[in-house]
Amino acid sequence: MSKTLDGHRARKRFGQNFLQDETVIDAIVDAIAPQPGQPLVEIGPGLAALTRPVLSRAGHLHVVELDRDLADRLEKSPEFSGKLTVHRADALKFNFNALADTLGQPLRVFGNLPYNISTPLIFHLLSHLNTIADMHFMLQKEVIERMAAAPGSKTFGRLTVMVQQACQVLPVLEVPPEAFSPAPKVDSAVARLVPYSESPWPVHDRATLNHVCHMAFHQRRKTMRNNMKKLMSAEELESIDIDPSVRPETLAVGDFVRMANWITEHKRTL
Repeated sequence: MSKTLDGHRARKRFGQNFLQDETVIDAIVDAIAPQPGQPLVEIGPGLAALTRPVLSRAGHLHVVELDRDLADRLEKSPEFSGKLTVHRADALKFNFNALADTLGQPLRVFGNLPYNISTPLIFHLLSHLNTIADMHFMLQKEVIERMAAAPGSKTFGRLTVMVQQACQVLPVLEVPPEAFSPAPKVDSAVARLVPYSESPWPVHDRATLNHVCHMAFHQRRKTMRNNMKKLMSAEELESIDIDPSVRPETLAVGDFVRMANWITEHKRTL
C-alpha cells in the first residue's frame, strides 16, 4: 500500500494513519449521530474520511489540525467552503473551553486520534469536561481496554481511574489494521466517552487524584502500604477502608477518589 494518499504522504511524526474503510467510517458516523446545529469538533481531520460524512449530516464542523499541508487543503477545498472552521493548532494545547464559550453550548468532540499522543490528549480533554457533551475516539485497542478496565484486571491503571471517575466509557466497535493506510501495527477500536453531569465518585481536586494514581501505579507489584507511604500511613489508609496490603489494581475507582479526597481534606503536601 502506498504511503501517499491524494498526494499527501503520511507523516510519522504526527502519527498519521488515514482511515479508508467505508464500512468502518459509516459505523463511526452512525455512532456519533451528528445533527444540524450541534457544535461538532473533529481532532485531526487528516484526509477528511470522517469530516465529509459528518459534514453531510451536520452542515458545519470545527476541526483542529496541526499539519499545515492538511490544514491548507481543507481551507482551500471548494467542497468545504463555508462549512468548515479550521483551527490550526496542537490539540494538546487547544482551549476547548474557549471554543465552547464562543459557540454557547457544550462541544461534541470526535476524531481518529494519533496513537502517539492519545493518552496525553485524553488527559487534556479531561481538564475541559465542563464544556464537553460527549467524545467519540478511534484509539489503539489497548488504550480503550485500559479506559474500560474493571478492577482486578492487568489493564486497570491510572488512565482507567482518571477516565472512569469523570466519564461513562462505552466501547463502540473494533477496527482492523487494514482499514487504514498506512496500516498500523496494532488493532484499533472506537469508544464513546460521556462526561457525568454528577460523577458517582465526586473528587475535590482532579490533580490530586492524578497524583495518587501516579504514586499507586508507579510500581504495580508493590502494595498500597509501600506505594502510598509518602502521602498516607497504613493506619490512615485503613481509616478510609483501604487495605494497605493489597496491590493497586485490586482497588476500585471509588477507593482512589477516597484517598485523593482524604489528602485534600488533610492538606497533605504532594
